[in-house]
Amino acid sequence: MPLPIRSTLFAATLLALVPTLSAAAASTTTPAQGRVIDSADDFAVLAPRARIEPENRMLTERIETLLPKLMAEAELDMWLVLNREYAEDPVYFTLVPQPSFAARRTTMLVFHRKPDGTVERLAVNRYPLGAPYESAWSGGNLDEQWAALGKLIGEKGPKRIGINVSRHWPVADGLTAGLDKRLRDVLPDGFEERLVPAENLVIRWLETRSPGELEAYPHIMGIARGVIAEAFSARVITPGVTTTDDVRWYIRERFESMGLPIWFMPDVNLQRKGLACDAENPFCGESGVIRPGDVLHTDVGICYLKLCTDTQEMAYVPKPGETDVPAGLVRALATGNRWQDLLTTQFVAGRTGNDILQRTRDAAAKADIISNTYTHPLGFFGHAPGPTIGMWDNPGLNADTGEWPLHANTVYAIEGNIAQAVPEWGGQWVRIKLEQGALFDGERVIYLAGRQTQWHVVR
Repeated sequence: MPLPIRSTLFAATLLALVPTLSAAAASTTTPAQGRVIDSADDFAVLAPRARIEPENRMLTERIETLLPKLMAEAELDMWLVLNREYAEDPVYFTLVPQPSFAARRTTMLVFHRKPDGTVERLAVNRYPLGAPYESAWSGGNLDEQWAALGKLIGEKGPKRIGINVSRHWPVADGLTAGLDKRLRDVLPDGFEERLVPAENLVIRWLETRSPGELEAYPHIMGIARGVIAEAFSARVITPGVTTTDDVRWYIRERFESMGLPIWFMPDVNLQRKGLACDAENPFCGESGVIRPGDVLHTDVGICYLKLCTDTQEMAYVPKPGETDVPAGLVRALATGNRWQDLLTTQFVAGRTGNDILQRTRDAAAKADIISNTYTHPLGFFGHAPGPTIGMWDNPGLNADTGEWPLHANTVYAIEGNIAQAVPEWGGQWVRIKLEQGALFDGERVIYLAGRQTQWHVVR
């Protein structure tokens, strides 16, 4: 899909700040798009009430400019998103204005694509939602509500009606059996055969980022990187005293102090000389007291303004008298960056996740890099839908989600790890585990808040 003008300008602006990754840049000793962030204090965080306006503005932009294109792409004339209170469809909260905590009783969203390509946004609810929805019915009891939905569908006369059922995508399988039966009971005669899975529309809706979201996303990812920098510093870590569990709780509580929800408990682990890690181990990492000479790793994910992050970075705790990170570890991080480059140069619009994965594995083998690739989309969910590019616990090809093609204006956690022997550790292996959020704009991969190319050093 061609880039909208605002998205093109956004990419150009970001590229002016971080160099575009090229084949030449990938071969230099300084990886492209590196960025050092020292603290989350450098990033503004809106109070919860102040988030409502920008979130709703981005929602309106998506519904007005993105949804009509995606419904036409999916060849759907109508899309139904039907929900019951506290059993909402996974896509529901990406479609409704804030503040919204649950569907009220039974909430029905109806999107009708008209002959001119525009999309009516209708709500069939006891309680009207307000903009950007028009109320097609309100009040009454549940039976009357379902009858109103059936009548509305008959009046609009759609040929293809998308419903959220899917075998392979949980986020596209939100229509419950009970709601499905009620829907079929109220459809006009002959309309049941018009029901089709809305799977493709749901995935494209969830994976595609709007221009407004792409303007905000670098800031959000910078916050996550800033908290990691704080955690991997002497502000938090006292060698010989602080534990990995202490650091992970600092990360969690720091986000909570800013009113930012985490979508998984942060992980912090250590590697050190004498704690064996073989090259075939897909992870490597221990918990316990942090000591001089340790290598630290964290995995962190937050959601802000409805957009989620997933970030992994590495740190080193110097021994007394050390002024620099050991050369073997510096080279290992550079190998991790090189692996990222091998992966992101395979991002070509239309390629499937499996194709990208296989090409990356082949390129890494040719470069003698021991690696494991498990990259996934980011967006309204931390593990968002889109092309699966490997899984950490299943490094092979994925028959279903791995066959989804790569599209422009989508965001990914460039995630994986490499194993490399460290001379200063007597040839012992270290795992460099990296994960950074990046935009694929249709032509190139841009790290939205830069990427780690230098070790965090706990001084």
